[in-house]
Amino acid sequence: MLGQRLEAFTRSNHPQLPVTKLTPKTLFGACHNGRHLSKTHGTISGCCDFNCEEACEKLKNAMDGLGTNEADIIDVLVNHNCKQRQEIRTAYKQSYGEDLIDDLKSELSGNLENVIVALFDLPRDFDVHEIHRAIACMGTDENTLIEIMVTRTNEEIEEIKTRYEEEYGVSMEEDIASDTSGYFRRLMVSLCTASRDDDWWADQEKATEDAQALYDAGEGQLGTDECTFNAILCKRTLPQLQATFKAYEELADRPFRDVVESETSGAVQDGYLAIIDAASDLRHYFAQRLYKSMKGLGTTDTDLIRVIVSRSEIDLQTIKECFEEMYEQPLSEWVDSECSGDYKRLLLKIIK
Repeated sequence: MLGQRLEAFTRSNHPQLPVTKLTPKTLFGACHNGRHLSKTHGTISGCCDFNCEEACEKLKNAMDGLGTNEADIIDVLVNHNCKQRQEIRTAYKQSYGEDLIDDLKSELSGNLENVIVALFDLPRDFDVHEIHRAIACMGTDENTLIEIMVTRTNEEIEEIKTRYEEEYGVSMEEDIASDTSGYFRRLMVSLCTASRDDDWWADQEKATEDAQALYDAGEGQLGTDECTFNAILCKRTLPQLQATFKAYEELADRPFRDVVESETSGAVQDGYLAIIDAASDLRHYFAQRLYKSMKGLGTTDTDLIRVIVSRSEIDLQTIKECFEEMYEQPLSEWVDSECSGDYKRLLLKIIK
């Protein structure tokens, strides 16, 4: 009853702002333009007539003897979801006394191997491995840190932190803090606290107050108060931020995005812009990440793999549609022109 009264009050006082009750999982998992997608829009849903033993046998036969039947391996993996793959891995070890991942690694290499190993990771384990790779690589892969920390829920970030420490024996927050610096480090540490509000209603009064605070911290003064930016951008929910950015534009007669681009620079700017894009349209954000991974000379395969694999059971279908709307060419055609061999065939099978 309280929720109904709040919704009625909000709609009557602010009819221009759509109000939808969302949960963190559904919002971060599949949300665009502040609207709730009632079911997942992934490209992989799993095998409806799942036969674990048959899948194990097919994988074993694909790796036995001379050569490797990559087509059969790809077929098994893309036709089963993550939960089914875990069961296949367990059954494989029971049947053959060997770890399936170890066997696959011994038969495969390169990006094909990277995608297949990623497909066997549980979602949060994949995030953990990607964050560790981003920190351990030469330099720091800030964009990977941004993508994961901005788009995961409080609960997911807490789980990532727990699993990270279990696997690597060190606090994820400490690892990130030691490998970053300045305002970007502050942004990442703020996101590591996983303290976004639990209220998944857009409060127009709060949005107006936050818009004023952002204005005062940015173009309303000499210099920029990044602490205020962090306090709002890392604390508010995505629907609330969407309302705040709209209120900001009404207040300042310019988008908050323009302010970030003029007042900040470097990795912290990339982080702020990612939050703005994710709050505006999450599928748009991931479509843009895919585009950036393939545009120009060369392909950033780690980014391409991460987005395709991590969204394959959530909202890759809607991301794919958004990509074509934004760039006037199907995602599959981009992948076809940028990748090759079995690696390309596997990605195209996931994209479908």
